[in-house]
Amino acid sequence: MLFHILFEFLYPLNHYFSPLRVLNVFRYLTFRTAFASMTALILSLTLGPWLIARLRDFQIGQHIREEGPQTHKAKAGTPTMGGVLIVLAIIIPTLLWTDLRNPFMWIAVLSTLAFGAVGFADDYLKVRRKRNLGLTAREKIGFQLLISILISIMLLYMMNLHLYSTRLTVPFFKALAPDLLIDRMFSTPLFFLGYLPFLFFVGWVLVGCSNAVNLTDGLDGLAIGCVLIASAALTALTYVTGNAILADYLDVQYIRSVGEVTVFCGSMVGASLGFLWYNAHPAEVFMGDVGSLALGGAIGTVAVIIKQELLLVFIGGVFVIEALSVMIQVVSFKTRGKRVFLMSPLHHHFELKGWKESKIIIRFWIAALIFALFSLSTLKLR
Repeated sequence: MLFHILFEFLYPLNHYFSPLRVLNVFRYLTFRTAFASMTALILSLTLGPWLIARLRDFQIGQHIREEGPQTHKAKAGTPTMGGVLIVLAIIIPTLLWTDLRNPFMWIAVLSTLAFGAVGFADDYLKVRRKRNLGLTAREKIGFQLLISILISIMLLYMMNLHLYSTRLTVPFFKALAPDLLIDRMFSTPLFFLGYLPFLFFVGWVLVGCSNAVNLTDGLDGLAIGCVLIASAALTALTYVTGNAILADYLDVQYIRSVGEVTVFCGSMVGASLGFLWYNAHPAEVFMGDVGSLALGGAIGTVAVIIKQELLLVFIGGVFVIEALSVMIQVVSFKTRGKRVFLMSPLHHHFELKGWKESKIIIRFWIAALIFALFSLSTLKLR
């Protein structure tokens, strides 16, 4: 919105008023990404105290699950649903600094809002019932799958316009790029079955990523710090994917028009950094499911858009490990009647081993940074 006003309406007037030529800088993607990030950070820092005060006024406090670590009992009543601040700090700068005609930007924005809405409903029910029980697992996953299907349909429409590809980018293998569409079935009455692999894969990525971030959100600043690092990596990857020269040099799948999503990623970096100011240990506010599901959905959607779904395993390595720890724990207990970890997700295991919360958080951030750097290094390891 602001981009259109400054560049498309005011800049052409430079023929009559030469100082307006400085507005030419707003056409550069890197400049707008930096400004979007700073705008998101300022919004978070500015609106944070007001939102925390309102959450306290409405008595929207965190309910701690009974089976959780005993050290978490002291956190009961801490304002939650702070993820509303994160979502606003992502969406507003994106709309201000990006090209509103770009379809990929709208897919990322709508995905964030939709996953955030599911999280908001879950948080609202927890507050209303005054216990740590909102939407059922079946309801939550059902809504997430529905959102994933809608996003898949939008991306398939983009494919028909030759703006998107359903081919996978496989890390470390330059020549391997399997297509998720089964072309040979398109000429049959059951042509729609050819789309199922793509729909299933996108659903698996988005639902998995959204819930993985949600599982990681168990310690002060843990999830948002890891999101900050993953978002920074995605910002670089998105810029490369949308730049024909860099994509060709690094042998990355070039997707025309996807560059504007870099502004969205920059907003996510700024919003995460701003929220971390209030969520750092000891936390003044928790993001709640409205934040964790929205952020997970946003990260997954960007990865699908830029064709780095498989690389997401490294970009969000901590999220993957946290989710795997839960799955391993459940399978082990149901099949053998024994637990692999003292408690899952993994960060609770280290808590019960006696690690200080701050030490767990910092070490997980370090691991997230290592994963993110490795994911960027794979651009040349092909």
